[in-house]
Amino acid sequence: MTEDVTLLNGFPFIPYRMRPISPDEMSRLAEELLKTFRTRRSVREFSREPVDRAVIMNCLEAASTAPSGANKQPYTFCLVSDPHLKKQIREAAEKEEYESYTKRMSDEWLDDIRPLQTDWHKPFLETAPYLIVVFKKAFDFAGKAKKNNYYVTESVGLACGFLLAALHQVGLAALTHTPSPMNFLSSILQRPENERPFLLIPVGYAAPDALVPDIKRKPRSELLVEYVEN
Repeated sequence: MTEDVTLLNGFPFIPYRMRPISPDEMSRLAEELLKTFRTRRSVREFSREPVDRAVIMNCLEAASTAPSGANKQPYTFCLVSDPHLKKQIREAAEKEEYESYTKRMSDEWLDDIRPLQTDWHKPFLETAPYLIVVFKKAFDFAGKAKKNNYYVTESVGLACGFLLAALHQVGLAALTHTPSPMNFLSSILQRPENERPFLLIPVGYAAPDALVPDIKRKPRSELLVEYVEN
C-alpha cells in the first residue's frame, strides 16, 4: 500500500503512524524494559558457540535507525568473524593496551578500574564469534567531492547505543572496547581515509562460567533533575 505523499517546499513527506498503546500497556512495557536493561552487563568472557549471522545483521540494521545529523548516518559497521583478522586485531590491541596499563594510565585511572579487574590481556577479541568495529565518517564522497557530515560523534554514539540495546534484547552479550590509540583497526581492515575507528564491540553468548564485577549503578536520584510546574 502506497503512503500518501505530501510535498513541503518540493520535498516528500509521509504520515507518521505508531501503534496505539494504552496507558496501562505502556506502563507494563516500561517496567519490563527496565527489568530487561537492568540485566545488561559488559561481558569479557564469551562462549565460542556460533551466533546466527542473520541475528547480528538485524541488530545492525536496528542500530542504523538511530537519529543522525541531517540523516547522514556517518558510520560504517565492520563485522569481523575471520579468525585470522580477529587474531591480528587482538595482537595489535594488546600491544596498545600494554602500553596504556604500564605507562599511559594515571594512578587515579588504574584505581578506578581496579574493581573491574581488567588488564592488557584481551582474549575475548578472539573468543567472541563476532567483532563489530564501528568507524565514524567525518565526511563522505560524492564522486571526488567531499560532503560534510554533521554531529558525527553524537550520531555514531546514538547508533552504538541502539546496537547495544538490540544485542541485549535478543540475548547476546557485548563489550564496548576502546584500545587507545585505535588506528591499527583502520590498517588491518583497510578502511578509507574518511573513516576513523570509534568503538570495538565483541559480540556473542556469555560463557557459562562468565563472571562480572559486583558493582552498582547510580540511583535515579543521582542522574535525574526534574523540572515541574509549581
